[in-house]
Amino acid sequence: MSLSPLYEPQSGVLTVQYEPNEKSVLLENPPRFTWIPAQLEHDRYVLQIAQSEAFSPTETQTVQPIPYNMYTPDAALNPGTYYWRYALLEENGGQTAWSRIRRFDVPADLPETPLPSRATRYAEVTAQHPRLWLQATEVEAFRAELTTNPNFCEWEVFFEKSVQPWIERDLIAEPLHYPGNKRVAKLWRQMYMDTQEALYAVRHLAVAGKLLDNAALLDRAKTWLLHICTWDIKGTTSRDYNDEASFRTAGAIAWGYDWLYDRLSEDERNQIRHVLLERTRQIAQHVIEHSKIHHVPFDSHAVRSLSSVLVPCCIVLLQEEPEAQEWLDYTLEYYACLYSPWGGPDGGWAEGPMYWTTGMAFVTEAMNLLKKYTGINFYKRPFFAKTGDFPLYAFSPDTLRASFGDQSTLGDPVSLKTGFNIRQFAGVTGNGLYQWYFERVREIDTDSEMKFYNYGWWDFRFDEMVYRHDYPQVEAIAPTDANIQSVKWFRDIDWVAFHSNMADPERHIMLLTKSSKYGSVSHSHGDQNGFLLHAYGEPLAIESGYYVAFSSTMHMNWRRQTRSTNNILIDGLGQYAEKNKVLNMAANGFVEVAEQRKGYGYSRSNATAAYQEYVPYLERYVRELYFFGTYVVVVDHIDLAQAGTVDWLFQTLYEMKLNGQTFKVQGRKADMDGRFVYCSSGELELSQHQSFTDIDQSEIEGLPPHYHLKAKTRSARSHRIATLLVPIKHGEPKYVSYFMDDQGFDVHIYFTEDGITNRVEVPKAY
Repeated sequence: MSLSPLYEPQSGVLTVQYEPNEKSVLLENPPRFTWIPAQLEHDRYVLQIAQSEAFSPTETQTVQPIPYNMYTPDAALNPGTYYWRYALLEENGGQTAWSRIRRFDVPADLPETPLPSRATRYAEVTAQHPRLWLQATEVEAFRAELTTNPNFCEWEVFFEKSVQPWIERDLIAEPLHYPGNKRVAKLWRQMYMDTQEALYAVRHLAVAGKLLDNAALLDRAKTWLLHICTWDIKGTTSRDYNDEASFRTAGAIAWGYDWLYDRLSEDERNQIRHVLLERTRQIAQHVIEHSKIHHVPFDSHAVRSLSSVLVPCCIVLLQEEPEAQEWLDYTLEYYACLYSPWGGPDGGWAEGPMYWTTGMAFVTEAMNLLKKYTGINFYKRPFFAKTGDFPLYAFSPDTLRASFGDQSTLGDPVSLKTGFNIRQFAGVTGNGLYQWYFERVREIDTDSEMKFYNYGWWDFRFDEMVYRHDYPQVEAIAPTDANIQSVKWFRDIDWVAFHSNMADPERHIMLLTKSSKYGSVSHSHGDQNGFLLHAYGEPLAIESGYYVAFSSTMHMNWRRQTRSTNNILIDGLGQYAEKNKVLNMAANGFVEVAEQRKGYGYSRSNATAAYQEYVPYLERYVRELYFFGTYVVVVDHIDLAQAGTVDWLFQTLYEMKLNGQTFKVQGRKADMDGRFVYCSSGELELSQHQSFTDIDQSEIEGLPPHYHLKAKTRSARSHRIATLLVPIKHGEPKYVSYFMDDQGFDVHIYFTEDGITNRVEVPKAY
């Protein structure tokens, strides 16, 4: 055994952390063990867990070899205090010295979520096909149901809309290369649309043919499958050329191989299996060896490819190709230990609700496939028990442009798939609020099914059929003051949502803010301490701009930048939001407090670090929000090491009326009165513009402008700004007056509605 000490690298903002430790609060049993890898390649470990620091042989559990820097035990631990350490296994059979010892406590009554060991986790799986979704006995039962109930699980709609179109449709040609092999956003999207259609053709024809025992459908599905298998594995549908196209192509082949298995000759099986193995290997090598999401977990596409590719492909290749089991083991261990890198036990998703939608769409499909084929149920983990809360509070069904992060549906109603996802969690948890959300979204979003962000990603008729077969129908429960939180703090990502009258779109007011430890990494923006306001069916304070494509000039030079948000610039400078991931994570913020107080909701957020790259002389930037149910007060505190100006920014869809220290938004369903009631450096200079600067204007040709307010302070080292925002529903006049007392910062507001006058005191700034 080597006597040299084990090198323990320091955790970084992008790396996994050492867990559990003395500061850890365990939320499930057993704990998840993670550590920084001792070396980047060919690392294997031995782990010891004991109830004393002596690690005596009689009380120590030793696990080896562990192939990655993550481990989930296969049994829960008894409540108590424990210690753990690890060592690197060497190629000569020895090991390095032990790591430092870390202590943790296991409380009683935690959810028990062990992961079966590699030796036992596939003991009960079948070698028969199909394996994806329905097993062989379920196929027979489904077929029998159709003989007596032709619309079993919404079958008739699925067959008409999702099967019949592919019977006569010409085979889709293999996508062509980009001109000069330089990516073009429009062609990139067309490639993944083409491959998604290929997936629909194979999967839906094969499933329908098998369930109906229809030779013509099966033969047509086989024709599509064999055609797709002729596409160049290293060509335009490879992972390195267009990863979205590669995900869909691999998925199509997996479903076809699985459901047409009995229809294929041995030569055809060998041919298809070879293609599927090579395409799966491309993804697995990228995830495990190149991206190394078990070291640095913040690669959005790599994490998603576990669900969309490795789970279905490895399930159908299990027991037929040895590599498939290794890749599936890695995937299960990642799900059990590190998922999700974008959130935690509160169920938040730092990339925002559109990427929650994408991530959950594929991961729930993967969870369902794994649960049915292996019996492993990841839904028991705390994240999955709570993550339906994230869209409920942060992406409410009646809102528009009212959430943070990249969003392909920007300006459209909440995505149908978001509704389908949360319905899945209604089925898992029995939560009627989630079912209410699904039903509201389905009522509102009636015409987006063929848009690229739906049609190019999922088929709702297939989703409906699968869900109705596998999960119960849950009764919807509308939100009330008794069953939702008026102030919802997602501590895992530091987003805060304020709501009044969520169940009534005509009266609903939503205020959303964030100041997150994730900064501007991945699909997040430079918007720490930003806020959004949606009231009475109207998006009033928005993140401005349009979704064109990832890495477009609109995306990089406007949408990601602080100047597109309801935030501040200091001497014209915002938060870091370029392409350096370390700096993205460093440009972060945090919520200091968020709570419901007597008469109002309150949050205080700190985004000082977010500006440090460009404004190193910023000493503090704290924003307080006071939500009174029908109006909002924003209080900003900016302290600088040298004198500087502050631009207070506000974004909206409509041209504003500016008058002195006031600005008014006039929307289609509601207006908003804004007023700067206090500024420590004197009156602000208000101006507005409607341009998106530093972008290729052709990207947004024909799209309506957005309007951008800039309220500039005088130069000073310290700034205090208090702003009043009052949404006004059309047809319900409201009047607001205000004044400052002689203490200089207490803001007193007289609020008059329908003849009733209330006096509200906003607490003095600390």
